[in-house]
Amino acid sequence: MDLAYNLIIAAVLVLLSPYWGIRMAVDPAFRDEILIRVRNWKTVPRLNRSLWIHASSVGEVRVAQILIRALQRDYPDRSIVLSTFTATGQELAGEQPNITVFRLPLDLRVLVRPLIKRLDPAVLILIEAEYWPNLLRLCGQRNIPVLLANGRLSERSLTRYQKLKPWFLWLTEPVSLFAMRSQTEADRLAQLGISKDRIRVTGNMKYDALPAGASREPASLSENGEITVVFGSTRPGEEAAIAKAVSQLNQNPLNYKFIIAPRHVQRCGEVKDILERSQLSVTLLSELEHSRERWTAPVLLVDRLGVLGEYYQKGNIAFVGGGFDAKHGGHNILEPALLGLPVLYGRHMANFEEEARLLADSGGGIPLDRLEQLAGALESLLINPAEIRRRGRLAAETVQRQQGAVVRNLELIQSLLEKGSTT
Repeated sequence: MDLAYNLIIAAVLVLLSPYWGIRMAVDPAFRDEILIRVRNWKTVPRLNRSLWIHASSVGEVRVAQILIRALQRDYPDRSIVLSTFTATGQELAGEQPNITVFRLPLDLRVLVRPLIKRLDPAVLILIEAEYWPNLLRLCGQRNIPVLLANGRLSERSLTRYQKLKPWFLWLTEPVSLFAMRSQTEADRLAQLGISKDRIRVTGNMKYDALPAGASREPASLSENGEITVVFGSTRPGEEAAIAKAVSQLNQNPLNYKFIIAPRHVQRCGEVKDILERSQLSVTLLSELEHSRERWTAPVLLVDRLGVLGEYYQKGNIAFVGGGFDAKHGGHNILEPALLGLPVLYGRHMANFEEEARLLADSGGGIPLDRLEQLAGALESLLINPAEIRRRGRLAAETVQRQQGAVVRNLELIQSLLEKGSTT
């Protein structure tokens, strides 16, 4: 199957080469992207027995950062490298101090083989669901242990992989251990034919993700009635419902403030238009950063990457987007919950299936079937500060009870390092 995969890749490259050549000639951004894929890894210094972590995009990089901080504490003499697949992932990864960051090249043996030789990894740690055939096969050939950390496997992915079961087993053969987020996901992996002695349930490291410098205490509810609602990781279709809800709530004489952070910052212009069509006054975060003015408009629109956690810390209630369309599968509801905010979210939470259930069961999470329910759910909280505090406390306690995944993953990494040193 190795030969078949590489023949298919070669055929695709040949077929696409005319299109790629033309596009590279006329599209500088595309040309830069291809050159990064081919050359960026060469900027990595030659290392010895490094700890290599691969995280695809922003969500996976945030998990990687939690693990990296623990690895830097426990292995101060080891070089740590972090590879990403997307540009946004690399931008966020670059904020992590004292590690080498680069974009993973195209999954071609001619590129991956010298990269592995340059990094000389003692272990490769994949975050959540990152499977690259040539990368994994070459690690297997060099007896490099591979750990899938914070592993996830949704019901939808299970159905897809079951149709390609022989291919999935070939693909994952070099993975030494699968550290899954929940027993449900571990059971799904076993259904695909992965032996149980390669599967561990370690929990979700996002439960351990309290931002540096943050307090577990939620922002206080002021005596003048000021309450801040943070709408995080919003998706297309959600902002119109948010604008409608905010317009209704903004008529209340109490002092409500609203912070909106779209999942993709490039959509901020579109989101601003949606809000202004609802007669809402909007301030862009970038405008505040370049002036001495204070935020006075009812709505602050966060048009900068990587600062959502800071604004959850300023909030009293959180709405997390991505849960109203099955193709998105929901976004990180744990970060605001850990900070003591009650969290509202949609019912399509495949990416946080167990977490959404636990929060809902505790009362710290408020799942909504339809976006039309948002205004009513927010109003029932805003008129009852004691309920905000009660649900926020339940949310934080739920997350705290699930913590410890980082320690369990560190134990697996140590076992793989010890095993690798004897081979």
